[in-house]
Amino acid sequence: MVLSKAERIFDNPIMTGIVRVHRSTKQLISTLEPDRIAVICHDDLDDLSAEGLIEAGARAVINTGQTMTGTIPVTGPLMLLEHGIPIFEMEPVWFSVIKDHEQIAISGDSAMFGGQRVPCRSFTKDNWLECYRHAQESYHERLADFIDNTLEYATKEKELVLKPVYCPELQVKMEGRHALVVVRGHGFRQDLAALKEYIRSYRPVLIGVDGGADALLEQGYKPDLIIGDMDSATDKALQCGAELLVHAYSNGFAPGLARLEKLGLNAIRLPAGGTSEDIALLLAYDHQCERIVTVGAHSHMFDFLEKGRKGMGSTVLVRMKIGSKLTDAKGIALLYGHKRSAISLIKLWKHAAYRAISRLLSWVK
Repeated sequence: MVLSKAERIFDNPIMTGIVRVHRSTKQLISTLEPDRIAVICHDDLDDLSAEGLIEAGARAVINTGQTMTGTIPVTGPLMLLEHGIPIFEMEPVWFSVIKDHEQIAISGDSAMFGGQRVPCRSFTKDNWLECYRHAQESYHERLADFIDNTLEYATKEKELVLKPVYCPELQVKMEGRHALVVVRGHGFRQDLAALKEYIRSYRPVLIGVDGGADALLEQGYKPDLIIGDMDSATDKALQCGAELLVHAYSNGFAPGLARLEKLGLNAIRLPAGGTSEDIALLLAYDHQCERIVTVGAHSHMFDFLEKGRKGMGSTVLVRMKIGSKLTDAKGIALLYGHKRSAISLIKLWKHAAYRAISRLLSWVK
């Protein structure tokens, strides 16, 4: 085997390989070939990103962000290390210097690429444990800031829920039906798989929020509607025949339209505040769906901090509005198991309806 120039500079390189570079980790994962070194810029590497890197067969990860800041107890880095995928950290300035598809060699506290020797450091399990403990210890401080931000933005964004979200151009018929809204959040695969019997029995409108469309396809379902800014759904999902609704900024600008135009696809533009997940829920509610079931939805502080959001003002408001029709299936696979969870979900609704009718009859008496 002939060593490259990069490899010959080090006496004993820990690792050599070809890099794939992208500032968006989720977009990098969609094109990452097995045995490549992923170069990312990602603070607090979340579980979903780690799962994607593992599934893509990453050989190693070079992160020019802070793999853990010590403010969020993420387990993504530990997942990578447990799967034998080493993590190396570099200063942010080097991200734009590393070229996609070039060879890199890593040895100790240095890396070599493009004829340059650059400092780097290994992120270890001890580093993870220290940061994780710090995040747990500072939980109440983070929570106080998160609550303040949520209340501030809830006041600013209340118009989001007061004005109905309605699209007369929409071809998908929702009135009187159940809607299943799928988001790529924690446990989305397991929970979606657990709802097989529910989907078979109720035939809900299948709504994929960006990458949630791929989750539906993976389980053998064709989405009826894909909503989002179109940055994480694959070309395959966007071309599956689902109706497309691009979430635009309030001023009407929709960056996702450019990608769809390149694919030759038509879409409805919907200007609105809040997250794409919020808009999907409001759309189902305001189009008179009888029941809205969510899979993978973001619902707590760490969910939003991992996404880089410092509050959840719009989400709190949306859940206030649609709460009477909302059933969150998060974790249902853990509670009941795949075979029984859908049946348990249906029984739960029937039991709630029975109690409501009983209370009503008692009031009448």
